[in-house]
Order: sequence, then structure tokens, then C-alpha cells
Amino acid sequence: MSTRDEEFSGFVAARRPHLLRTAYALCGDWHRADDLVQTSLLKLYAAWRKVERGSEEAYVRTILVRAHIDQTRRPWWKRERSGDIPERPMPAARFEERSELFAALQALPEMQRKVVVLRHWLQLSVAETARELRISEGTVKSHSSRGLAALRTCLERGDASRR
Repeated sequence: MSTRDEEFSGFVAARRPHLLRTAYALCGDWHRADDLVQTSLLKLYAAWRKVERGSEEAYVRTILVRAHIDQTRRPWWKRERSGDIPERPMPAARFEERSELFAALQALPEMQRKVVVLRHWLQLSVAETARELRISEGTVKSHSSRGLAALRTCLERGDASRR
């Protein structure tokens, strides 16, 4: 195996689980998330020599977000959407909390969801998020504020319905 392949394999082994969780946060479906990660890793491999060392994570994250945008624009996406079934069992309380959070995330408008995931899940700065989504920093702040407010409302309403 070449040095290039070894470096790429090491990156994939270390970052794939994180990329899969990020993709799930974007699309809300484990199978689509897996497809998004595979597509992103294929494109990353093709560009591996050109990617600056240390910026691989940002590069693949950009590919992941753009692949999701491309995928949701396709007409078949609306017809063939599967349910939200996790692949791994989780402890009951943690699963319920996480499930509520992902359901609330999926209820957000697409751009708010992307901003919230990039800013608050991946902890990117406002400038990094703006650059990844190709929007202004002010738009990032606006979507972030509105998205977090909508998440709070949705999650509080869910908590109130259980009491």
C-alpha cells in the first residue's frame, strides 16, 4: 500500500464515525447518512493529494454538506425516504433524548439545520460556517439564533407533553 493510501486509510478509520454522526444530523436517516459519507470519502480520496495536511476534516465536511444539498435536490429523495431507525441500540433514556433532538433538528428549515449542526455540533466559528455554506456571517448568526430558538421551543413542548 502506498503512503497516500495509508494516510487516507488512517484518516477514514479515525474520522468515519464522526462523519457518520454529522451526516445523520444533516439528513436524519442512517442509511442516507452512510451514503453521504461514502460519497464524501470517494470524492476526498480522488482529491487526497491536493488537500492540505491538517485541513482534511474541513475539506470532507464541505463535501458532505454539498453532497447533502445535491441529494435533496433530486426528485427521488422525496419518494424513497426511509424511517429513522438507528443501527445500534442505545440506552433507553439517552436514546429518547437523542431521538427528540434529531426529530427537532429535522423539523428546522434546511439552512437553519445546517447552520445549527455546523456551529453547535461541530463547533465551527461563525466565519468557518459562513465559508462552508457560502453565506454571509450575518446570515449565519440569524439562522443560528432562529434555529436554536425553534429547537428550544420544540424540545420544551416535547418535555411538557410527557409530564
